[in-house]
Amino acid sequence: MEKKLFGTDGVRGVANIEPMTIEMAMHLGRAVAYVFKKNASRRHRVVIGKDTRLSGYMIENALVAGICSMGVDVLLVGPLPTPGIAFITTSMRADAGVVISASHNPYQDNGIKFFSSDGFKLPDDLELRIEDLILNNRLDELRPIADDVGKAYRIDDAIGRYVVYLKNSFPRDLDLQGLRIVLDCAHGAGYKVAPAVLTELGAEVIPLGVKPNGLNINDGCGSLHPEVMAEKVREYRADLGIALDGDADRVIFVDEKGDEVDGDHILAICGSEMIKSGQLAKNTVVATVMSNMGLDIAMQQAGGKVVRTAVGDRYVVEEMRKEGYTLGGEQSGHMIFLDHSSTGDGILSALQVLAIIQRTGQHLSELAKVMTSLPQVLVNVRVRKKAALADIAPIKKVIDEVEAELSGKGRVLVRYSGTEPLLRVMIEGEDQLRITELADSVAEAVREHLGA
Repeated sequence: MEKKLFGTDGVRGVANIEPMTIEMAMHLGRAVAYVFKKNASRRHRVVIGKDTRLSGYMIENALVAGICSMGVDVLLVGPLPTPGIAFITTSMRADAGVVISASHNPYQDNGIKFFSSDGFKLPDDLELRIEDLILNNRLDELRPIADDVGKAYRIDDAIGRYVVYLKNSFPRDLDLQGLRIVLDCAHGAGYKVAPAVLTELGAEVIPLGVKPNGLNINDGCGSLHPEVMAEKVREYRADLGIALDGDADRVIFVDEKGDEVDGDHILAICGSEMIKSGQLAKNTVVATVMSNMGLDIAMQQAGGKVVRTAVGDRYVVEEMRKEGYTLGGEQSGHMIFLDHSSTGDGILSALQVLAIIQRTGQHLSELAKVMTSLPQVLVNVRVRKKAALADIAPIKKVIDEVEAELSGKGRVLVRYSGTEPLLRVMIEGEDQLRITELADSVAEAVREHLGA
């Protein structure tokens, strides 16, 4: 069955417009409470956290109303990174966790995503069940009354708990003394946690993006705009820069020269070091189809391999759990260290890289040489609808011609975004100029027949 509400990472859209309305938030709250209320003889609890968007207040209250109306209690943690909410969910032995965030999207967007009690995102079949409960009005007659209605509580020490958890993921025999780090929190959910963790471990932190006002999340800052951090790294002669996105589940670095180090390079650095220390399960890194072929080459040279999945960190995690792998991620900066966390965690990922820097005594620029990227170009095209490309002959013809030209010397990947009305055209090959021309030709065909 095709999902109607859920995308690759929960339900997302412009806040106060369908599906991101308070009415839908309340329905989602009622549905998730029903799904996870498995034992009528005890109280059930759901954790709710959010990022720093203005619309988070109204959506939070609607979710609370929906969950409590089904006889389930709510634990409110306020602004906290997505992985922090997953951690609190498991730590508090809650039945589920809810995150109100649109991640790297602009402030006017928002989203709702869920974690099970084990801290993992919901599988497709459970999201389909929630959709069925909502779209077919199956919960309308279920109305607990009197003392069966749920309560809401605030967890005041959630940030402190999460800081301790993050610090415990860093080797006890190391610290961050001597490192000067530019840290860009994107005015998002990590604005308190991330500076605290790095400072307490001994780093000198130059903070950026730590003054959220509800409107400035991801606005010209964070992992989508590493050039801001890079400029500060050069200005302050820092050792490196770390940039989070709005909900702090992804991270992008720049080295001491201000050059970007993306998720693929971080996977190569961590994967190769974990192979050396015997810590990488099955000597395998899990990546998506968007990751650069240079990652495959780097892992082969280190004695390992890469397994690929569909785009979306949830699919990376599913493959890791199924096959027993411990390291995976995306080029965009989602990294999953399954020995430490159940989901992508930008701060935790940064700590693993910082541990390698301190252990080896090498600059990030030296470590990043473990991988050389093949030329790659990515073009985003805004579309009015997400039609099957195989059914649009002119678009299919151009894609087939590009694939024929690249055969054996590169690859083309054309896919819709799971969270935005975009078609992404990604091409890799030996010649940057030529693959740019090819990507533009595909993008032009899409604009002509599907453009918004």
